[in-house]
Amino acid sequence: MTDHIIIEQPAAHPGVQSIRFNRPEKKNAITRAMYGAMTDALKAANADPDIRATALLGTEGCFSAGNDMNDFLAAAMGGGVIQEILDFLYALVKAEKPVVSGVDGLAIGIGTTMHLHCDLTIASDRSQFRTPFVDLALVPEAASSLVAPHLMGHQRAFSLLAAGEAFSAAEARDAGLIWKVVEPAEVDALTLATAARLAAKPPEALRIARDLIRGDRDEIIARIDEEARHFSARLKSAEARAAFEAFMRR
Repeated sequence: MTDHIIIEQPAAHPGVQSIRFNRPEKKNAITRAMYGAMTDALKAANADPDIRATALLGTEGCFSAGNDMNDFLAAAMGGGVIQEILDFLYALVKAEKPVVSGVDGLAIGIGTTMHLHCDLTIASDRSQFRTPFVDLALVPEAASSLVAPHLMGHQRAFSLLAAGEAFSAAEARDAGLIWKVVEPAEVDALTLATAARLAAKPPEALRIARDLIRGDRDEIIARIDEEARHFSARLKSAEARAAFEAFMRR
């Protein structure tokens, strides 16, 4: 377990489990232990009939800066694959109940791509979504190379995932990455209230509707694995090592 992830079932929102990043001093950069805690929470929601929806939240001004760089450097020195990341992505894709996310501020790397697998995302008007994969000599992850072009078209997906262009909240909404843009002070309350409304719906009907809308998860899992093979190889490359060293010197 880790104190950097807070998991609760708020009494004011029956049927909802909240998963909150709690590492603001590091801009909620996600460590292996944090991934493990989130994976366990998502799997627990599948098994618990009292949990009917999950809310993913960050802290004020920051959702997540993405993967912890120390973990990345360690992976580059070792086998290259960070299994905890893959386990989290599998759990998110296979979540049997709705997942609603709330973003205020920075959403970088996987802090952006995880929303492709959420059912509804609410973001503050000061949020920024960016995936600097290629800038770090890496490749897209989380099946973003499959889901994003389908969702937003080639040019928007390319600008986000390959060119590394930042999307404002309004641009992310227009691209279909997020659902709604609100004031920063509204993000948490509206995210939890939205999850609670979903939790109150007939669960079996909602499950079937959600499965029909989301479609084949096997194709998504296969793309996650394909991206991971490339990602692992890139992590061990001289090009990536130089990019990481330059990043750490900033």
